[in-house]
Amino acid sequence: MTVLIAGGGIGGLTLALSLHQIGIKARVFESVAELRPLGVGINVLPHAVRELIELGLEERLDVYGVRTCELAYFSKRGQPIWSEPRGIEAGYRWPQFSIHRGILQQILLDAVIERLGPDSLLTSHHLKDFAETSDGIEARFIDRATGRDAGTHHGAVLIAADGIHSAIREKLYPGEGAPLWNGRILWRGITTSDAFLTGRTMIMAGHEVLKFVCYPISKAPDRNGKYQINWVAERLLDPNYQWRREDYNRAARLDEFLPWFEDWRFDWLDVPGLIRNCPHAYEYPLVDRDPLDRWTFGRVTLLGDAAHPMYPIGSNGASQAILDARTLTREIRAHGETTAALEAYEAERRPATTELVKLNRRNGPEQVMQLVEERAPQGYEVVTDVLTQQELEDIANTYKRVAGFQVEALNAKPPIVPRDGTT
Repeated sequence: MTVLIAGGGIGGLTLALSLHQIGIKARVFESVAELRPLGVGINVLPHAVRELIELGLEERLDVYGVRTCELAYFSKRGQPIWSEPRGIEAGYRWPQFSIHRGILQQILLDAVIERLGPDSLLTSHHLKDFAETSDGIEARFIDRATGRDAGTHHGAVLIAADGIHSAIREKLYPGEGAPLWNGRILWRGITTSDAFLTGRTMIMAGHEVLKFVCYPISKAPDRNGKYQINWVAERLLDPNYQWRREDYNRAARLDEFLPWFEDWRFDWLDVPGLIRNCPHAYEYPLVDRDPLDRWTFGRVTLLGDAAHPMYPIGSNGASQAILDARTLTREIRAHGETTAALEAYEAERRPATTELVKLNRRNGPEQVMQLVEERAPQGYEVVTDVLTQQELEDIANTYKRVAGFQVEALNAKPPIVPRDGTT
């Protein structure tokens, strides 16, 4: 019987490919009429890249993604705080990729259509309702643009991979309300510019109130020797400030945030130049949701941002959705398309992601920047005058442990789902 997947994002598409890998039929239902490569850059961490490689996607990732080799933290003055190798350079058996989110989604989408067939993904299908039957579950869909009925589909189980505004989560938790805003606003864009530092470095500069993140997402320079640089500017406002509702595609106004970064010109990076030269920047409040005590209700369960939306700290949103998909596939392989499989998946993934959501609310590994700002707001000669080496290492290692990508542990861990789908 078919596994019904609501949502054609990274989590939903990874799940469809993974189920196909073990010989289980899946069908993806997407609300929008056309899946297009929207969004900006993301990082996919080694534990999630490993799973995409097990799906046979390494060559495609290498064509479009940058193998991130370093993560570096800096103060608001551009002074170094902490840096560490990433991916292969850090000793992992798998790389870390910086890539355009829309391109990653397109890679997954192309693979789904190639392997499962074009009928495996239905667009203009927004989930309206669902109900269990004697032998499975029925899901009713509408075309959200017209309000017309889009049909009813029967399957073994229903997986909610429909994002932070999940229609299924809303039905399971009708009183939950809107996502929670913590007072931070993100402005995001992609600018054609010069390479910086190693050319494959992801940087974070600033502190809790004002922060800037950037990294390259194009592998090769254009004819002018420039690269596509993804950047994120962040500002903490009063949580009571009435900002606009979260929206990943709202056009940003430079005058609302550029002045805060005008003097962030470092000898290795021109932050205001990146912002000013961006052709299209977007703005949205930073939101998440409180962790749930339960994801699975009979033949329905949550996955990805529908289950555990988290702040984009530590580059874990997409990575955790991929791990969800692979873990659920492993349990379906072990238990069949049953409630037992959904419950076993939740038993592993819900506690892990709950801890990560909470850690991200405490700034995750970015705590080092805030500690520097609190202890030395006027700058310093060397960072160890401000933070001990042990403090730096403890913060970095704690996050890797919680997020599940400590080098030795990950390298020694067997694959979640073997590449050929066998034991």
